Amino acid sequence: MVLTTSIAFMVSQLDVSIVNVAVTKIGEYFSADISSLQWFVDAYSIAFAVLMLSAGGLSDLLGSKRLFQIGLFIFGIASLGCGLAWSSIALVCFRVLQGIGSATMIPSSLSILNHTFSENPKMRARAVAYWTACGAISIASGPVIGGLLLNFSTWRMIFLVNIPICLGGLLLSRYLSESPKNKVKGFDIPGQIIWMLALTVLIAVIIEWRSLGPSSPLIFGGLVFSLLMFGLFIWRERIAEAPILPLNLFYSKNFNIFIGLGMSLNLIYYGLVFVLSLYLQRVLNYSAFQTGLAFLPLTGGFLISNLASGYLMQRYGIRVPILLGLVMFSFGCISLLLAKQETPYWHLLFPFFGLPFGMGLAVPAMTTGTLETVSANRSGVASGVLNTSRQAAGSVGVAIFGAMAGGTSQNIVTATSQIAIIAALFIIFYALLVLNTLKN
Repeated sequence: MVLTTSIAFMVSQLDVSIVNVAVTKIGEYFSADISSLQWFVDAYSIAFAVLMLSAGGLSDLLGSKRLFQIGLFIFGIASLGCGLAWSSIALVCFRVLQGIGSATMIPSSLSILNHTFSENPKMRARAVAYWTACGAISIASGPVIGGLLLNFSTWRMIFLVNIPICLGGLLLSRYLSESPKNKVKGFDIPGQIIWMLALTVLIAVIIEWRSLGPSSPLIFGGLVFSLLMFGLFIWRERIAEAPILPLNLFYSKNFNIFIGLGMSLNLIYYGLVFVLSLYLQRVLNYSAFQTGLAFLPLTGGFLISNLASGYLMQRYGIRVPILLGLVMFSFGCISLLLAKQETPYWHLLFPFFGLPFGMGLAVPAMTTGTLETVSANRSGVASGVLNTSRQAAGSVGVAIFGAMAGGTSQNIVTATSQIAIIAALFIIFYALLVLNTLKN
């Protein structure tokens, strides 16, 4: 059960980070600029984020097992398309299709776990910790695997490697049990379209900000349009009979804390991984293979901390691992101030280990806490909201940090230091908020 659902999380998270180490090679192949490199990463994350709210509701409405299998199939087909892409536009389109597959299978996989262990909270916490560990390790190992594949093959292999994983997941999915279906009928198509427009235009504005300039009518008009769409989306969800984002979920203070925490961690982490990939290859002049090896400590950090988080949750509840994780994550951010033009790699070992270690402690507890705020038949929606907000924030992080780091190698170094300071201060602030508001 845990293995099968974890495969979906593993393969979806792998494609979040494996592309980072390959963007330089892909950019050279298609003669792409920095904006195109950001789109290679964010096309996947945006599609993932804009559709996951609907997928969470559909998981509760139609059954988790069926959507889980559909998502794996779509993801496998899209990976084949990415591996055979003949142009940068084709690659971006297939990356969108990958995001659709991920959005379909992730909320349903977590819903399956929540239903299976609904009568045993301790086992559910352990199962969620293992599920989260697989995804976190995939994020961390993505650059390493990508570097190895690029050393022995072409960039196309980073996508084709997903196909046997998806096939294995489909075969194992036959043994999954179905979760209970929600009695609510209907699907909020207008809400889905408005949400898609709001987030996609916002990300596009951030990505193209540097190349078009803040005075561009496209930038200003896109920003205004996006804000109007977000406002319209909230209004739509208030009146919809079957909203994709039930606003009453946010009546829970703890739910709001967990959602905000997930968004903060993903925005910073995804953005930093993108910038650090540029830093290693364009400032320190590492090859793709060397860059992949440089990210190896991330894997160890996530592996150790995710398993430790499950133990800490069983013994102390969710508050302790979240606070410890945020403290470690903030120290990891601060230590990135060591990243200069000719920094020895060993100076970067602490941030490369501390960032994933802190995130790995906090995220399983955060995920468990989110599920505890809702009833079992709404776990798909809650999972969809959590993962949607995290993916959306990750896309924003790549767009903002990528825009800050665009240009010369000195600009990348300066941007890394600026990001490190801002990120550390924000995480410290959030740790104080959790300390004062979260009771268990």
